[in-house]
Amino acid sequence: MSTYTAAVRDYAHTTPLKTGQRGIRNCSLEFPEIDPIHRAFAPMVRELKFDVAEMAIATYLQAWEQGKGISLLPIVMSGRLHHNTLARLPDGDIRRPADLVGRRVGVRAYSQTTGLWVRGVLKEDHGVEADQITWVTTEGPHVEEYAEPPNVERTSSTLKDLLHSGDIAAVVGGNGLVPVIQDWEVTEKAWFERHGTVPINHMLTVRTDLLKSEPEVVRGIHDAFTASIDDTRTDTPRSVREGAVTHGLNDTLLAGVRLAIQYAREQELIRSEVTVEDLFADYRNFIGR
Repeated sequence: MSTYTAAVRDYAHTTPLKTGQRGIRNCSLEFPEIDPIHRAFAPMVRELKFDVAEMAIATYLQAWEQGKGISLLPIVMSGRLHHNTLARLPDGDIRRPADLVGRRVGVRAYSQTTGLWVRGVLKEDHGVEADQITWVTTEGPHVEEYAEPPNVERTSSTLKDLLHSGDIAAVVGGNGLVPVIQDWEVTEKAWFERHGTVPINHMLTVRTDLLKSEPEVVRGIHDAFTASIDDTRTDTPRSVREGAVTHGLNDTLLAGVRLAIQYAREQELIRSEVTVEDLFADYRNFIGR
């Protein structure tokens, strides 16, 4: 039986696979230790270093656009609502999202998926366009060929230092800060009800050559992950994050992917036309049911 590598984070639904509690049909998997998991994304898209890998949806869209030989499986590994992740200092001069127009905002990378969703919310709920803000980043894209928009800058400083020095007005993420969207709990509930989905952070991907040459191996991996998700799912999810984990080409998953595509196009994270049918074509052709 052949062994393949799978770069995935520790979750309730991956622990049974990583510990061997749940077996995998047609193969075995090795799980390299990678923490944080986003450190696996660049090696996957640049070198196809792993056979199977968890990947941020924004990174995957850019990898698909560049023809990176990675196929998307309809398995959501993680997700959450992001309305409270855009944050400011308690004594800062930002009081509402509109105050960010013409200002500088920090985010780890312009292509970071949390930033994708935050910018989508800013436009959709508050009328603030991505190009009305200068995005100050500490990291470049995982997909080297991606050219960032002109309103993206790189810094060698930490975002925390820039926030406290006043060089940036807000930051995506950060502890001990105040959400820029003051009524974020109300607005995220309305967003969820409007779209019927939770923003997708990470999905499961596989090398396209492996999918095409060994479809039954990939089917076994796919089925093991989906069965583990089903086994660990509760009738009433304990959190939105838990409820975001799903699999299959269901309405919730497809709505999340469609919205990620829409936001990515609006923000110039991708510049090509793409549909969910395009993204799942390999899955449907080789192992889909």
